[in-house]
Amino acid sequence: MEIVFEQPYLRELFEEGKTKNKKHRYQPSIIVQYRNAINKLRAASKIEDLYALKSLNYEKLKGDKVGLESIRVNNKYRIEFKSRISGIPPNTITICAIIELSPHYND
Repeated sequence: MEIVFEQPYLRELFEEGKTKNKKHRYQPSIIVQYRNAINKLRAASKIEDLYALKSLNYEKLKGDKVGLESIRVNNKYRIEFKSRISGIPPNTITICAIIELSPHYND
């Protein structure tokens, strides 16, 4: 799938492994896992391919986040994104945010 980044810091994290935006600084291990998760999204030919990757915990979000989907980076972070699936490739995923999970979600 084609990956589009909604915010410049998300692209910088993926492409450069760091960002100039001091508000969005992460541990190196989180960045590695973030990049791996984005690469898994890129490799998928359709959203259904993500179901088989149990470690991603793919889900469509509800409530005030209807229209967004998410995958896990690790137990503490998730990537929120929007997918645009057309019958003709490339399908597009827009990366919206990397979010720290609240303790409610932690196992």
